[in-house]
Amino acid sequence: MTRSLRVVYAGTPEFAVPALATLLASEHSVVAVYTQPDRPAGRGRKLRASPVKELALAHQVPVEQPASLRDPEVQQRLREYRPDVMVVAAYGLILPQAVLDLPVYGCLNIHASLLPRWRGAAPIQRAILAGDRETGVTIMRMDAGLDTGGMLLKRGCPIGDRDTAAILHDRLAELGAEALMAIVGRLGSEDLDGETQNEAEATYAAKIDKAEAELNWTLPADQIDRCVRAFNPWPVAYTRYRGEPLRVWVAEVLAQGRPDRAPAGTVIAEGPAGIDVACGEGILRILGLQLPGGRVLAPREFLTARSLLGERLPG
Repeated sequence: MTRSLRVVYAGTPEFAVPALATLLASEHSVVAVYTQPDRPAGRGRKLRASPVKELALAHQVPVEQPASLRDPEVQQRLREYRPDVMVVAAYGLILPQAVLDLPVYGCLNIHASLLPRWRGAAPIQRAILAGDRETGVTIMRMDAGLDTGGMLLKRGCPIGDRDTAAILHDRLAELGAEALMAIVGRLGSEDLDGETQNEAEATYAAKIDKAEAELNWTLPADQIDRCVRAFNPWPVAYTRYRGEPLRVWVAEVLAQGRPDRAPAGTVIAEGPAGIDVACGEGILRILGLQLPGGRVLAPREFLTARSLLGERLPG
């Protein structure tokens, strides 16, 4: 029978919710949850609790929200919870060595890639942008490096041709919860040193910059399509139409080659089925778009009040 462990959970966004929910429903005891301080959000800029905090409070779990884990008083508070293990998922704060050494079985991280590929802040988006056909999750024993610790378990997940970052995010969050429980149940009963990562295979998933979301029509259509999918739901791919940003939420590759010689960015056809844009190679069909202040529109709705035919979109 699996021994019940005292678990401190550290996470902040939606990605970290399924694993916490699974732990809360398990035989283990979540003795505290650490999450980022409440942040202003929405038009009113009111302070909003993180999704992880909301779930913890709903289960009457103590919540800690330090601005840093380097403060000796914060570390003493953590020590008082007497954790057997600390589980980290998209927490957002660096764990100093004193914290890594504190739990009996150390600190485990749920990382949304098949390490050592895509270490860093944006593994889901970078995998889509790179055209990877597979990603997954890695349960890793944390060390002082950036996602460099020993790998305890890896679970793969295919990336479909229409998968957006939002779709992949939700799939990996659930997969991460399953993988975590497979490892937590073995702590203390097996020697879990973890597989050493091959540094020669490591890649870095840099944080997404909003400027990356502006579409470059001189690129091939399939590469532009990957941008649209990788930046959905944030920061959302966009082009410019008459000086204003035009967000592109949904698109598809209509053709890789094209017979016409229209300059890249030219709208060569439009209709209820979509708005076709010539790319450096091939044609991209826009299926969902949004003007500033408006809602996301299907091509049929968008074209009732305007026409893009013959326009050359910049970029």
